[in-house]
Amino acid sequence: MDLSKLEVELKKYKSAENTSMSLLVRSRLDETYASLPERPCLPKGRAPRPRLWKTASVAAAAILLGATVFASGFISPAMAKSLKQIPVVGSLFSSIEADLGLRAAGEQGLTAKVNAGISYQDVKLDVTETVYDGTRAVFLLRVTAPNLKEGMFDTGEEAVKLSNAIDSVVFKVNGQVKEGVNYASAGAANPNVLVFENVLPAVDRNATTTIPDPFHAEVLVKLAGIDHEFTLDVPFHKTTKGIVNLKPNASRSSDQGSLTVSEVNVTPVTTRLVTTIKLADQASERLSHTRVAVYDDQGRQLPALNGEGTFVENGITFDGRYATTGKTKYLIIKPFEYEDDFSEKVREDQFIEGLELKIDLPSQSEQ
Repeated sequence: MDLSKLEVELKKYKSAENTSMSLLVRSRLDETYASLPERPCLPKGRAPRPRLWKTASVAAAAILLGATVFASGFISPAMAKSLKQIPVVGSLFSSIEADLGLRAAGEQGLTAKVNAGISYQDVKLDVTETVYDGTRAVFLLRVTAPNLKEGMFDTGEEAVKLSNAIDSVVFKVNGQVKEGVNYASAGAANPNVLVFENVLPAVDRNATTTIPDPFHAEVLVKLAGIDHEFTLDVPFHKTTKGIVNLKPNASRSSDQGSLTVSEVNVTPVTTRLVTTIKLADQASERLSHTRVAVYDDQGRQLPALNGEGTFVENGITFDGRYATTGKTKYLIIKPFEYEDDFSEKVREDQFIEGLELKIDLPSQSEQ
């Protein structure tokens, strides 16, 4: 529906003196009218930022229209139809700026609404939304407590940020602990919400069973100053939309060594690569600090998540996971020697010369 026509409709109902309209319905209409943009929205493209767990930033979600508006007998059928045509952004993930993969999951409808909560005394934890692409299992957790205000949690000894008030968190699947849980604030607009992520290994050598689809995770959370462990039952269901699986076995060699890319798995959320690097000097210490940086067709470096490495003859094979930065026609793979960890932004002098590889990707359509 044309935005100008919708504005006219809203203005008419906003100014009408209808004494039988409830205050709640009138206030919802006022909020809706105030939220309408005067000009077309700007493009959503943003410059890349550090990954979620270092500087998480989530903007406010779009205003959601209450069901009361549609159910009210005081709204004409034409008005109800107009209101239903207003686009509604229902996923908080779609506003995450620091992790383009999670944002894409929200924008493309790959997340699942969840209503899983637990209370203890006057503290309540609610899991509101999840996303799982076969590699990354992520959920949003809203905390409600009298000692929590605008993201500051009073432990009884001091007031700390909510993300610093987590004493411990354990993520279990089939009764087995899955290491590597990360968490961060959902941002200033949602100060009482945390984003939890677990990057599950492609092959878990400690697991006696494989992770099914769908699966339920048992998540144990302890908050500072509370002598209680919250147990959450978090359901996950894998999306198969837009997945690319390749076994290119592409290689490149130089006098420095060689690079082979044997597997590529790309989802809208996560990119997984299996690479083997061999160096001419065969120095194991140097090999242990050698990884690959991955770039999309716009030159953006994919934020590294985690991975496992195995030494092979004269080299190292690394199974690495990276946050997807959006749809791309190809990936550029460049070996480098890291200084801090392999998730760092790579300088030009860290690259191993002559071993860059380009991997073309097919169209990422629904499968």
